Parts: sequence; structure tokens; C-alpha cells
Amino acid sequence: MLAYHAYLDETLKPAPPHTPLVLDLFAGCGGLALGFEACGFATVGFEKNPEACATYNRNLAGQCHHVNLTLDTPLPRASIIIGGPPCQPFSVGGHQLGINDPRNGIPIFLRAVEQNQPDIWILENVRGLLYRNHWYFQHIIQQMRGLGYIVDYRLLNAARFGVPQSRERLFIVGHRGRFAFPASIGPQVTVADAIGDTALLDLPEAKFLTPSMDTYIAKYERASKCSLPRDLHLDKVARTITCRNLAGATGDMLRVRLPDGRRRRLVVREGAWLQSFPGWFEFSGSETAQYNQIGNAVPPLLAYRLAQSVRAYLDSTYRIPAHILSEAAYVDGHATEADQMEFSFE
Repeated sequence: MLAYHAYLDETLKPAPPHTPLVLDLFAGCGGLALGFEACGFATVGFEKNPEACATYNRNLAGQCHHVNLTLDTPLPRASIIIGGPPCQPFSVGGHQLGINDPRNGIPIFLRAVEQNQPDIWILENVRGLLYRNHWYFQHIIQQMRGLGYIVDYRLLNAARFGVPQSRERLFIVGHRGRFAFPASIGPQVTVADAIGDTALLDLPEAKFLTPSMDTYIAKYERASKCSLPRDLHLDKVARTITCRNLAGATGDMLRVRLPDGRRRRLVVREGAWLQSFPGWFEFSGSETAQYNQIGNAVPPLLAYRLAQSVRAYLDSTYRIPAHILSEAAYVDGHATEADQMEFSFE
């Protein structure tokens, strides 16, 4: 295999776009769209964060519209809808307020599916949607089935798809055929593969931890009973990358330890590589804005694997008519055998 950086630069290069159109809601800086464009899909994005929208337009072939999505936002017709509605309502860091959280963007995504009736749609969110908010998750499934879709879902760990990071997220897919989630690949890509050339360097733009921060982190790790220090381990995959542990001066910060014992937080490019953004992808906005865009993104390499599965699904000849799906999805209130097969976890 090509070296990791060269592999990203080549694999995730946007291919000449052609139909069908992918509608990317809550697009962020374009991590999900980048994977689809690399598979030759045309994309159009909608995102309320101006810096993220600028990054999308700076790097991708499709246009991202700077807009705060609502239930009434006019959207173009598209055969595919993808998106990661704000996950704070269902994440541990966001206090899992669920449906009562005003940041909940899932109803907007559902409305777009209802109005467009796409061939396939993919919704990405945190795993918390499956647990404390499981009743709401089931509500989503029932709504989408009522629109005539087979609904399949899995928790996918990005580390199993060539991303040097243990990042588990929920992917819900609605389709009318035999969509198959991508198969995991190996071996795992490590932190050394991703940032080994810079991890032990005193980079000019790097910010180093102060002695007081070192003391705080030591107390934090004792209190949280860490079995290993939270420093990045070059021979392993990274922990989940978030806005908080990229940009924040906290005990949970992602950091590297230099040979002289000093520790520094990751620079923007290192965080981007760990999230599988290619080297040519440039971020807009302040340093903090760039960290936030990286932490919020779907890893583009995982998005590319999903896009390959979507392409295979669209190229297949097997389809179940929508009226048959809506009438035959259940027998006496129970899922049919075919339906049960779609609901499998890795």
C-alpha cells in the first residue's frame, strides 16, 4: 500500500462529478461529501457555520450554501441524501438531552427525506442515540419505514476502515434494495503511520503544555483511573478525535510527548491526518475554528467506503417497489425474516 499520506491524497481526490446528485445536510467542512466526491458523485451542501462552509467551498467541487437549516428550507431534488445532524442532543458531552434539545436537527433530515423520496439516504450520529434515547431512535426507524424504506443501521468504528483513530459512530441507511455496509479492511493504520514524521518534532506552531497543566493532567488521570497516560501512543490508533480534545486545554487533550519529556498538543495538520483528511485539504478560519471543523467531521476515508457501497447499490438491478415495502415490512407486528437480516451489528 502507498504511504498513508500519499494514499489519502490520491484516493480522496474528487473525481469528475456526474449524476446522481448527493444532498449533504449539516455538511460541516465536507468530510462526508469528500468521500462521495472521490467516488464521482456530485454534491451540494447546506451548513450554518461560515468557516466550515468556506472550507467546503475551498476544497470540494460541489457548492456549500451557508444557511441555518429549518423544516421550511427549500432544498434541491436529489437521489441521495446524507448528513450528520447535530449530535450534541444525544452525546455524553452534550448531556444527552435528546429530542428536547433545540440543537436536534434530525426532524429536518427526516423532512428532507419525506419530500425528496431519494433512492437511498444515510444519517450519521453518535452511538448515544441507541441507548439513553433509544425510544427516539425507534421512532425514527418507524417513520422511515412508513415512507417505504428498508432501514439498516450499524455502529461503525473508523479504525476498521483505514482511519488511524478509534471512532465509533452510528450510521442509519434507508434503501429499497440490498444495500450492504462496507467490509472492514486491515491492518489498522497507527498514529505513527499518520503523524510519525512530525509527532516528535518541536514544530513552530505547536503549543506546549505548561508545568501547571502537567500537574493538572496528572491529577485528572489519577481521578479517572487511566490505565495508560492520555498521550498518543505511536504504535496504536488514536482515541476518538473531538473538538474538545483537539482545541481545549483539558486533561482529555490529545497530545504527543517529545524525546526530551515535553508535551505538546497536536497541530491542525496532525489532527486532520488522524481524521483521514488528505494533505491538500485546507481549512478556513481561526485555529480554533479549524480544530472544531476537524473534530466534527465524518472521517473522509470512512465516507469513501460508504460511498463505494452506495455506488454498488445504485448499480445493482435489485429493487423492492416502495408499495411492497410499506405493506410487507411486518407480519402481525413483527419484522419479517428479510427485515431482521438488515438489522445486524458488527
